Amino acid sequence: MAIVAKLDAGSQPDPESPNRRTTWLTTINENGSPHATAVGAVWLEGAYWFQTGAGTRKGRNVARDPRCCVAVSIRDADVVIEGEAARVTEPAVVARVAKAWADGGWPAVPDETGSGITAPFNAPSQGPPPWNVYRVDPRSATVVLATDPGGLTRFQF
Repeated sequence: MAIVAKLDAGSQPDPESPNRRTTWLTTINENGSPHATAVGAVWLEGAYWFQTGAGTRKGRNVARDPRCCVAVSIRDADVVIEGEAARVTEPAVVARVAKAWADGGWPAVPDETGSGITAPFNAPSQGPPPWNVYRVDPRSATVVLATDPGGLTRFQF
């Protein structure tokens, strides 16, 4: 399989690739198994933020059990943040997060109620807008530095 061969070869993402900064969200399925999926998360105000439709698996999972983790590769490090997802509905907060997504290139805006977001496009799996906004406050982090791949650091927030 070509993917396994690339993993075996230690393949790195192309620095110009659109998915070089994919952020992964892992939630807990009803049977206790993990559910990992790519998300358009944004780091803002000391937390990760993501959005999803109420009917998505990640939306159902965090409604039932908010424990989750967010994983991302940043310059010179791989980072996994553990925390709990909390739905945010305060219009001023939703507007700040929508602006952060818009500033990053995804034209999100608050919906007419101010408690969710909408945009001209999203992944089809998210369902129709409006989408719920969630904040993941970091509880702990695991970091592997590219300059010291043998070193692993875990810390609490």
